[in-house]
Amino acid sequence: MSVRVVVRTFSELCVTVGAVIVLFVVYVLFWTGVQADRVMGDQIDELHDRWDRQSVSPGTGAAPGENASAPPAPYRSGRPFAVMYIPRLGSTWNKPVLEGTATGTLKKGLGHYAGTARLGQSGNFSVAGHRRTYGDPFKDFPELRRGDAVVLTDGTTWFTYRIDKGPYKTVPSDVEVIDAVPRKSGYTRPGRYLTLTTCDPEWGHSHRLIVWAHLDSTQPVEAGEPRALRR
Repeated sequence: MSVRVVVRTFSELCVTVGAVIVLFVVYVLFWTGVQADRVMGDQIDELHDRWDRQSVSPGTGAAPGENASAPPAPYRSGRPFAVMYIPRLGSTWNKPVLEGTATGTLKKGLGHYAGTARLGQSGNFSVAGHRRTYGDPFKDFPELRRGDAVVLTDGTTWFTYRIDKGPYKTVPSDVEVIDAVPRKSGYTRPGRYLTLTTCDPEWGHSHRLIVWAHLDSTQPVEAGEPRALRR
């Protein structure tokens, strides 16, 4: 085989490899985002459809015929149960919150750490989200600041949390960040807290970024959007 043939073959191989790399980058940066945005939109639509079908008695949170003092239904693994809004991340930023943090679940939105507190309840309601890929939900996580609002709704109530600390950088093994009273959060007594977690650096996962917040206020959805979302 001549040198010319070898060089030409090598060049063609390089072009092919380069094309494959470019296509992979496009897939990771663009196509997974398009798919994730569509899936997250579907999750939010599912929630709104579910909420619209529910006939809720005002002020009780219980459907007609149900005992208002009955415990709330458990969150179902992989299913959405709330929508989160963070004004700091943009006026159109809103993401579904699903139960669990399995890989497949986090492709559909944000994931609630199973075993942590329910939304608005005493304890630490803890949520994870991708920093990059699958819609980049927490891409701008480092921009979060003390005093920022994190607003959620479960279809009957608005919950407004206020960030107290973060973004705090730690390692993945630091599971204490989602304790009922996270030691490094600065909280010293039980309360109604929120923890958000994501990966760091932006395209890696060697560390985690954390913010902690406390429940600042609640109001029924019938009262309209909370002040934190009014523009």
